[in-house]
Amino acid sequence: MIIPEITAADAAEMIQHGDLLAVGGFGPAGSPKVITPALAKKARREHDAGHDFKVSIVTGASIGASCDGELAAAKAIDRRLPFSVNKELRTAYNRGEVQYMDLNLSDNASHLRQGLTGEITWGIIEACDIQEVQGKLRIYLTAGIGIAPTICRLAKKGVFIELNSWHSTRIIGMHDIYEIEDPWFRAPVRITQPIEIIGMPYIEVLPEHVKGVVHTHLPDEARIMNDATPVTEAIGRHVADFLLWNMKKGYIFRNKLILQSGVGSGANAVMGALGSSPEVPNFSIYTEVLQEEPMRLIQEGRVMAASTGALTLSPEHLQELYQNINAYRGRLLIRPSEISNCPEIIARLGICSLNTAIEVDIYGHVNSTKVSGTRMMNGVGGSCDFTCNSMLATFTCGSTAKDGKISSIVPFCSHVDHTEHYVDAIVTEYGVADLRNKSALEKAEALIAIAHPDYRPLLREYLEIAGRNGGHTHHILPAAFAMHDTFRRKGDMRLTNWSEYILD
Repeated sequence: MIIPEITAADAAEMIQHGDLLAVGGFGPAGSPKVITPALAKKARREHDAGHDFKVSIVTGASIGASCDGELAAAKAIDRRLPFSVNKELRTAYNRGEVQYMDLNLSDNASHLRQGLTGEITWGIIEACDIQEVQGKLRIYLTAGIGIAPTICRLAKKGVFIELNSWHSTRIIGMHDIYEIEDPWFRAPVRITQPIEIIGMPYIEVLPEHVKGVVHTHLPDEARIMNDATPVTEAIGRHVADFLLWNMKKGYIFRNKLILQSGVGSGANAVMGALGSSPEVPNFSIYTEVLQEEPMRLIQEGRVMAASTGALTLSPEHLQELYQNINAYRGRLLIRPSEISNCPEIIARLGICSLNTAIEVDIYGHVNSTKVSGTRMMNGVGGSCDFTCNSMLATFTCGSTAKDGKISSIVPFCSHVDHTEHYVDAIVTEYGVADLRNKSALEKAEALIAIAHPDYRPLLREYLEIAGRNGGHTHHILPAAFAMHDTFRRKGDMRLTNWSEYILD
């Protein structure tokens, strides 16, 4: 097998200003780690010489700091999609230094295939092994996939592979790699069980399409999960009770409970609380990322089967998984993001989704992306994919933020990325607002009841005053964002009265 072995700097030199780079991995899991820092160094040299140098980046989801952080700090990113949790890049978005396109993760690969995103110039992926079989290369990925299959097929000038020996080849066989057919009249994606295998455990390419292999030995750049708090523990108990109530009513079935959990410490803690509830039966997971708590529940037998797009674990936990990988075979699969987030599969499996909100308004609209309606946090990610197609779509959030100065329940969301039509329930530490089969005003009463006690009188007063205007949803438009405006001016949402916002 003749594949050129190159350095990260060699790869960076081939990449030019204006190129579109497609990067494999999903979150920090399985993301490349050395070519993009070398590219950041090149960008700084070009800038110092007075030359323009920026590239556009498309990834499977968020990516490690060695890509987003390094390139953003070097001011080397022109456009970025579809999702990122990197603080440096977030700052660049909100300063207008990087053009950011927020996108449902299920649409990402198909947009690339349609050409909507532009033509991929170079692909960069991470692998644990490469094998030549009958004149073709089989690329075995690591802890995350993202859009790697589509990258390898569409990259115009070729693919760079970071062959990372830190990841064990024991993971071979844990991937199910499949690309959805292009429209029109495409075949169904025939997954009817969480870990049903429909693809191959590797990506296959022609040798000439690989422009270089860079040898590395680096762990994934996983974020450390915060410990559970009294708030997340209370939310977890409420979610468990809510699921049990739905089972007793026959709305969901005890022996077929399949959960999706979003990204971050809060979602991780809620999943741990669910697993610790003895009344909740053993369940399966179909999701986009698996964090520490779900993996612990697989070990304990509480999770019977788990399909994911990535293993976003700490390096210690990931190495432990590699050492005991045979215990997970037949119970765990890693899939491309267009499969982990596929609306067709989510609807077919009858998934109960658990995602996190920044704020929720009294009629059930959810803002999961933008602080005060303007400052991007991370992006919508896969939350719409699951919310719009799940059997039971739930959002969780603490009732307040910033030491109680911000209420998570507001009269009107400052930005809406999940409309009331798809949101079934909201959970705070004060309980569950079941929004199904409720009118607008019934939703408002249910949501105000789970707001923080400091804000319930304000919200009830707003609803009562707004009701004088009538309408299906009661609003006073000049006052709808009064709590947000009060925080902007005074640093606390707890306004004393509504009078200054209510016009005759």
